[in-house]
Parts: sequence; C-alpha cells; structure tokens
Amino acid sequence: MDTIARIGVDLAKNVIQIHAVDAADRVVTRRAIARNRLLSWFANLNPCLVAMEACSAAHYWARKLRALGHEVRLIPPQFVAPYRKGGARVKNDARDAEAICEAAGRPNMRFVPVKSPTQQSVLVLHRMRTGYVEERTALINRLRGLLAEFGLFFPQRINQLHKYFVDSVEDASNELAGPAREALMRAWEKWHALDEEIAWFDRKIAEHANQDIEAKRCMEMCGIGPLTASATVATLVDAHQFRNGRQLAAWIGIVPKQNSSGGRQRLGRITKQGNDYLRTLLVLGARSAIAAAARRDDRLSRWILQLQARIGYQKTLVAIANKHARILWAILVKGEKFDPSHAPARPRPTAGA
Repeated sequence: MDTIARIGVDLAKNVIQIHAVDAADRVVTRRAIARNRLLSWFANLNPCLVAMEACSAAHYWARKLRALGHEVRLIPPQFVAPYRKGGARVKNDARDAEAICEAAGRPNMRFVPVKSPTQQSVLVLHRMRTGYVEERTALINRLRGLLAEFGLFFPQRINQLHKYFVDSVEDASNELAGPAREALMRAWEKWHALDEEIAWFDRKIAEHANQDIEAKRCMEMCGIGPLTASATVATLVDAHQFRNGRQLAAWIGIVPKQNSSGGRQRLGRITKQGNDYLRTLLVLGARSAIAAAARRDDRLSRWILQLQARIGYQKTLVAIANKHARILWAILVKGEKFDPSHAPARPRPTAGA
C-alpha cells in the first residue's frame, strides 16, 4: 500500500466507509470497515490526517484516533456537501467519504474542535434537561387541549394551570367522567415527576457552573446565569478558534442574514444557522437584562434602555443576545472580568487626517 497522507471517514453505526489518498491526492484505497475493526485498521497505519464529519460519535472516534498518533479534524456537514460528486441527488457512503477527504484538503476549510469527555458529560446534563422540558411542555399542551373539550379553559401561563388544575378536575359540576378524571390526575403526577427531574438537572448544572472558573467569570454578566454559563463553557472547546466576538455571534446564529451584491449591503433577519441551544439561552438571558436595566446605572444598562426606546422590545432582545455573545468571547479569550461600564478604546486619528 502506498503511503497514505489523508483519509476521509464516513461514520455509521456498524459499517464505516474509508477513502484514503496519498500526498499527490491519488486514491490509495476505498473500503468499508466494520465498526469493531476500525481502530485496529488505523493502528497499523503511519500517522496521517484523518477527517470526519462532526456528527454522532465523531468526538469519541477523534479522541481514539488521536491516541493512536493521527491528526484528526472534524468538519461541519454543511461544508462537506458541496464536495460530493453528484450533489444531493447522488448520495452514498463512498461518495460521502470521498467528499470528506476532499474537503479536508482545502487550505481555508473550517474545523470543529474535539470535545473532551468532561465537556461532553456536562452537555449530557443540558440535553437531558432540554428533553424533560420539552416533554413537560408537550404534556401541559396536551392537558390544555383535553380540558378545553369539556369547557375548562385556563390562562396561558403555566403557573395558572398548575394552580387551578386539581380543583378544576375534581369539580363535580363539569362534564368530566370518572375514568377521564383518573387519567388527568395520573398526568398531574407525571407533571410533578418531570418538575423534580428538571430541578435535579438544574442543581447539577449549577454545581458545574459554580466550580468552573471560566463559567464563574461568565456569570458576572447581568443576564448570564448558571445554565447559560455552563452551556457556553462546555460547548466552546476553545474560544480562540473565533477571531473576534462577531464570529462567535455568527456561529450561534444571531447576526443578520446577508443578501449583498454589487457593493450594496442587504441585511435581513438573523440567520438562526448556528447553535440553537446557546441562541435560545442568550435570548432568554436578554429578557432578564432588559428587566434589570431600569434598576442599574452602568453604561451597558443605559445602552439597553436607549436601544429599546429606539427599536422596540423584540429587536432589542436579539441585539442584547448578540452583545452578550461578543462579551462572552472577550471574557473567555482575554481572561478578564466583566465590566458593565467598559468603554472600548477608539483609535486616535493620524496626523494630517
């Protein structure tokens, strides 16, 4: 076998496709390997560049291959698709592995840093909590719909439904029959069980945020609580991968979508193309920042109040989330404490300007 310089790996549950090329980009081998034989196959190779899509189990395989001495790069799937021969109409594992190998050889390709087991373990807490929150929301919506069939209507707030649910179900004057009352009370118990699970995850996430040095610095910002700080630190392997705060904001998906051409800039809605979990947390945190701005007198709070008066509440939420993302980048990269009265230094005009 010729010397392999670069390998594209298309991951799967059981059978993994390999596409390897040499230094001159000539194909050395194309083959499918069973999952339990993958590491032994790579162990017999000289160290080379291995590329994979940043998908399920990619970080695990990346850590294992790095331990064997290989250089591993993870590529976002959307950056691989343009290199697939045949485009979206012709897709199979061999074409995917070839496209991954080709994309990894581009000089300006962007890669995803490999997460450590500790970071992924923290993200397990966040993802499990998110699943329980979605399950609780679905249960509450189901209960609202079922009760409305019997003329029982409640305000939209969850605490209002929680307050009057039992009394409404046990009220003998409504049309609910016995089996329906039993079923609804079982759902009530399920609701309480979900609340307890979510509270447990909240405590564990808060413990992580209070023990992590970087997360504690992030929580000094108004509008950044344990949930957002913990998720930020666990998601961003290295904030230095972004050249500036705007790149981080773009990665999260809270920058305007561009449709510019001919020197004319056209900006639309936010892209929403990045990390939806962090974006949601930052927007929710922006609500807290707006609520607290009226009680504060620092430079950032005055900017929030002026912005809200000029462009309205909803747009201000997105602007604050964008601002918070940029500040988080500065905190993580520079290692500084948050200063709400910080004023950026402006460049001095040159002589004769």
